[in-house]
Amino acid sequence: MHDTATKRTVGGSAGAIARLVRPKQWIKNGFVLAPLIFTGEFTQTTSVIQALVAVVLFCLASSAAYILNDVCDVERDRRHPVKSRTRPLAAGQLAVPTALFLLGAIYAILIVGWFVAPRVIAVILGYLALNVAYTFVLKHQPVLDIFTIAIGFVLRVWAGAVALNVPVSGWMFVTTLCLALYLAAIKRGQELAHSGVHGRKVLERYSKPLVDRYAEMSATCALVFYSMFVMSTKPQLVITVPVVLFGLFRYWYVVEMLEGGESPTDALFDDWPLILTVLVWVGACMWALWPV
Repeated sequence: MHDTATKRTVGGSAGAIARLVRPKQWIKNGFVLAPLIFTGEFTQTTSVIQALVAVVLFCLASSAAYILNDVCDVERDRRHPVKSRTRPLAAGQLAVPTALFLLGAIYAILIVGWFVAPRVIAVILGYLALNVAYTFVLKHQPVLDIFTIAIGFVLRVWAGAVALNVPVSGWMFVTTLCLALYLAAIKRGQELAHSGVHGRKVLERYSKPLVDRYAEMSATCALVFYSMFVMSTKPQLVITVPVVLFGLFRYWYVVEMLEGGESPTDALFDDWPLILTVLVWVGACMWALWPV
């Protein structure tokens, strides 16, 4: 009996820690691999290893950002109808000191990472500073909040580039920014639709039609800039433009008809056509850019 109870406690704690660091959200760090694909370096073992190290470091950094946010928002989350059950600190499944200890451990690993990939860690420091500003100030400021989220994705691409010591086209940066703004605007729109202005403080200063217009403009710009990037620097990737267009259409379908989008990660994992679209896009890019 005692051993069973102990196993349940350990298992429950492990599950709570997993929900705190949110490994499912690490899929977002796939943006770090964009320079690896677009430069054609994916055939070089050394480059692949360097890119994967950058991904791992960014996964740790993003988990640190989630932990800090949950610690700071624990009281507000306890009053939230959903977060009070799904966030381990708000649900009382994990103590705040435990979360702070884990946060310190992650920071320590990132410090060690400086000796492995100093240029990547320099970008990550910027990302962590941005997230501290977001946690305490920027997430309460309309427009600035979604731009902060989007810049985090741009920094992921930048980290992937410095890991390989390769230049990145300005088109790639602006395309990433617009795509991330699209996802962030969709997320705010779904939060308004599902939780109203009670979901988070900044939602009181948004309206559903407004964030829908933000999403439409960002999606259009992402497609236009991606197409211009392809036509100007990588014309062999023109075959991927219809795939990107389909992905945008499908994601919007998931948001509007299947009520996804509040979590872009969940929307991706819960919809096999979206997963297939991403895989087809990656495969098409690698096929088109494969060295001959």
